[in-house]
Amino acid sequence: MGVPQFCTMAAGMAVTIELQNTGDSVARAEVVAVIEHVLCDRHGDWRVSIFGTRASEHWNLKIEGPAGFERSYSLDVAAGEHRPDAIRKLLLKLLPAL
Repeated sequence: MGVPQFCTMAAGMAVTIELQNTGDSVARAEVVAVIEHVLCDRHGDWRVSIFGTRASEHWNLKIEGPAGFERSYSLDVAAGEHRPDAIRKLLLKLLPAL
């Protein structure tokens, strides 16, 4: 469950995705697919981590990328921010423009 997923999108570019305590495997697969899709045109190495806790209704999202890029955000599960479409929209807002 806490094993990072690695994928290579293009030569010289890697995306590492780590999800922990985020629910069932079907939802996890959808979230991974959304993250990969959002980052597929980005250059450099990217790391996205999403950690849920059993103690709260929030997931912690952290994005790390080239040139020291780093963003963090708290996803409110009760507000639906854990859904793949909401995560996609958030990533597009947090990432630098292409």
